[in-house]
Amino acid sequence: GAMVPLGQVARVKVVRGTPGIRTENALLSAYIFIDIRDRDIGSYVADARQAVADQIKFPPGYYITWSGQFEYMERAIEKMKIVVPVTLLTIFLLLYLNFRRMTETLIVMLSVPFALVGGVWLMWLLDYNLSVAVAVGFIALAGVAAETGVVMLIYLDNAWQEAQERCRHESRQPGAGDLYAAVMEGAVERVRPKMMTVVAIMAGLLPIMWGTGTGSEVMSRIAAPMVGGMISSTVLTLAVIPALYALVKQWQLRRAQRVAAATPALPPAALAAPTE
Repeated sequence: GAMVPLGQVARVKVVRGTPGIRTENALLSAYIFIDIRDRDIGSYVADARQAVADQIKFPPGYYITWSGQFEYMERAIEKMKIVVPVTLLTIFLLLYLNFRRMTETLIVMLSVPFALVGGVWLMWLLDYNLSVAVAVGFIALAGVAAETGVVMLIYLDNAWQEAQERCRHESRQPGAGDLYAAVMEGAVERVRPKMMTVVAIMAGLLPIMWGTGTGSEVMSRIAAPMVGGMISSTVLTLAVIPALYALVKQWQLRRAQRVAAATPALPPAALAAPTE
């Protein structure tokens, strides 16, 4: 057949428009790309959603969705809602399997929030927003804080056991003075190992937090909570855990003394061995 010019069957004109027709799930779609600076994606999308809902009314069949990095962040947050509780539960179970006592396990777990305080303060000082990288840093900080709490508790337990052994050799019951002396001894013995641990961790994290190379934006947000947390953990672990340990052991000591006082002593005849 003969060739027919396009101008005979259609009117051709050049206008501005999209370079192509995009579809998603068999629906026509258009994309608007946004670059965000000096602000986190989550808060920006929240404000943008509110502005769109207040100012734009879509015709029937039209709707808007938020994708890109925000979509990836939403998926990561959903995973974090599972990972964080599982991590804390795993730490709790490992502590309980190690100590076999609920009181010591709870003492160590109570020290974890105190360590997180430093991470939150440093995030505020550096003007970092909450992100997946920050959440990873806090998870790592929780593990390190639990580890330092365990070591402190081991020193306190060893000092208290030695004090009880000395009291048995002296044929007397341990008192509050023996407990306080043991707590002071165990806490003082922990200062140097604690400082060595903190200095080693800080020496490794500070170059990461202040780095400027490729991927430094992510790595600095992982390291920042750990740096701040180690600072607060150093002070609070040396002060809070010994105080909690002394309170718990003092309560146990008083309870044991009340039980011993309430138990009637056996008469001498009952203590004598039968004779043939």
